[in-house]
Amino acid sequence: MSKKIIRRAQVATAHLPDTLPEIIKQIYASRGMKSAQELELNVARLQGMTDDTALMGMDKACQLLHQALLSKTAIVIVGDFDADGATSTALMMIALSLFGSNHHDFIVPNRFEYGYGLTPEIVDIAAQQQAQMIITVDNGISCIAGVKRAKDLGMQVIVTDHHLPGHTLPIADAIVNPNQVGCNFPSKALAGVGVAFYLMLGLRKYCRERNYFSEQGIAEPNIAQLLDLVALGTVADVVSLDANNRILVDQGLKRIRAGQTRPGIQALIEIANKNQQRLVASDFGFAIAPRINAAGRLDDMSYGINCLLATDLSTARVMAAELDDLNKTRREIEQGMQVEAERVMNSVDLVGGLNQESEDKPLPFAIALYQKDWHQGVIGIVAGRLKEKCHRPCIIFANASDDSEQGDNAEIKGSARSIPGLHIRDLLEHIDSQNPGLILKFGGHAMAAGLSIKQKDFTQFKQQFNELAEKWLKPEDLASIILSDGELSADLLTLEFAEQLREAGPWGQNFPEPLFDDTFTIVQQRIVGEKHLKIVVQKDTAQGKQVFDGIAFNVDVKAWPNAQAKQVHLAYRLDVNEFRGKRTVQLMIEDIRVV
Repeated sequence: MSKKIIRRAQVATAHLPDTLPEIIKQIYASRGMKSAQELELNVARLQGMTDDTALMGMDKACQLLHQALLSKTAIVIVGDFDADGATSTALMMIALSLFGSNHHDFIVPNRFEYGYGLTPEIVDIAAQQQAQMIITVDNGISCIAGVKRAKDLGMQVIVTDHHLPGHTLPIADAIVNPNQVGCNFPSKALAGVGVAFYLMLGLRKYCRERNYFSEQGIAEPNIAQLLDLVALGTVADVVSLDANNRILVDQGLKRIRAGQTRPGIQALIEIANKNQQRLVASDFGFAIAPRINAAGRLDDMSYGINCLLATDLSTARVMAAELDDLNKTRREIEQGMQVEAERVMNSVDLVGGLNQESEDKPLPFAIALYQKDWHQGVIGIVAGRLKEKCHRPCIIFANASDDSEQGDNAEIKGSARSIPGLHIRDLLEHIDSQNPGLILKFGGHAMAAGLSIKQKDFTQFKQQFNELAEKWLKPEDLASIILSDGELSADLLTLEFAEQLREAGPWGQNFPEPLFDDTFTIVQQRIVGEKHLKIVVQKDTAQGKQVFDGIAFNVDVKAWPNAQAKQVHLAYRLDVNEFRGKRTVQLMIEDIRVV
């Protein structure tokens, strides 16, 4: 669907330092930056603004972990099968070793066998490994049955999570989650890896106060060395880059650029053909995290975790290469599913006769699609792609297992992605409360969630999903809008300013990278890589004609190249292209339309 470009309103900038260019001040202020202090992305400010003791449950969790270290308790870490879960697991594995533990291991549920989180089946596997304590990372807050099973078997359980809790909490020995009711921790946007990081900060303080390190004869660990993992997991999980998360990401990036990162991350940067010294936050989300995620989507996330845990670069490179191959396979599956999903969306009755968008047949308020041969490992990506294309909340379902004998009683799993204006987890909770038994289980955030239903109930769920979305969404919520920072003067279309914008980050969720719009004259245009438009455009300035390279990914190859087009209006990000050691300005095109 077509998008509308709206320029951000000019806002007051007097509260920001005069040493900054006015356009940078305007960009910051329009994203809600309220003081010069928020520019200070250092560890001292991080610790000052978010004291780890403010995390509810921290003291109890540290007490249990301190005692576990002293008694050499067998600990099993149970993670999640995405990049946040992988970095959380790796962080906890490394940190416990720094605290002197030799009795810890990890389990990551295979999504195709056990599903998400601490299930009773995963607890039984931990019990076979003689686990005495389970620590969840990036999951656990909704794992009522799994925690109960662990307690019934006599295990201690510490839940660390950031997902929104339901009405009932698990009966864990300690819960550390900034989003649990009563928690005063100011940064509610922490990713799972951020929660794990703060727990380790709290544990170090707790152990220091009890002379643990001196008595055990070990050095007090430098928890900051884990910030590369924190930065990667935080960006990968697309959590809001509030002031606290911006510091975490910035500090992690600085360590990586300085060469202070673990072999696994270095190998992933290499295989993605990124420059480690010039890495930016978006590289985490678009280049590194997808390769880690591919392991959990198609195979076993423990492979991605072991890559992060690799202690030498040669081993890490072998693992990174295999993750790269998995990612290529993931892309092929995803592309096929996306084409099929769009075909279904355009030809099949979605809800009450609504299908392909037109004046008399608009799109439904919410889209739910299911096909038995779709791969559950990539349904979240496809849901996200369709959400972007249609600007509607989308849920893509796939079979939960290969067992087709169950027929209509078979369980299907859905991955949901939403748009601003509709809290997808709240919507699922409302459907669940009004239709007991329709949803077997669910969980998630405002913008993303997961759920399971019976195959026979798909039609009923799809109808409920669309009807409730229609009630909750306002017409303006359905307008696909590109927010622009306006026209960029020709004297700023330079390599120097592009570098300045990169350094002004990190950019990410709810602190978006600057985007500009303007009209240009086309000089050249061609398709590369099957569906990407490589374009050269020209801008008339007081200094004469200036020419710029641009690229637009995943264009409609039926519309481009367009020999009739002479001028185009572009919405673009100013970036730096590196090729054979040469650095040039490049326009990363978000939207292109003929003038």
